[in-house]
Amino acid sequence: MTDIDVFLDAVGLDCPLPLLKAKQALNRMACGEVLEVLATDVGSVRDFEVFAKQSGHALLLSEDNAGTYRYLFKKK
Repeated sequence: MTDIDVFLDAVGLDCPLPLLKAKQALNRMACGEVLEVLATDVGSVRDFEVFAKQSGHALLLSEDNAGTYRYLFKKK
């Protein structure tokens, strides 16, 4: 199991807020730390995949649990 360093609850927030808040959280983190994000915005699936490719941060997990999306990012 991956240790979580920072948790972000973006449940109920609409695009682009989950991604914006995740970016802000990652900017405050140290390299190698892991961010967990929970979101309910269906668009966050695509947004976070594209963001990971563009930013270089590792998307360790992307899962859908009955409409609540959980992501794990490792800061580069």
